Amino acid sequence: MKAGRRILLYAAALGVLLAVFALYTRPDFLVSLADQVWACF
Repeated sequence: MKAGRRILLYAAALGVLLAVFALYTRPDFLVSLADQVWACF
């Protein structure tokens, strides 16, 4: 039971990391993110 939960947690973390990496390969996302960060200042 404990090993299954650990594998599920690692799979979820890997999925999140892959989703973030996929977003960073899109230049329009990076431009909009930079604009949002710049708007805070």
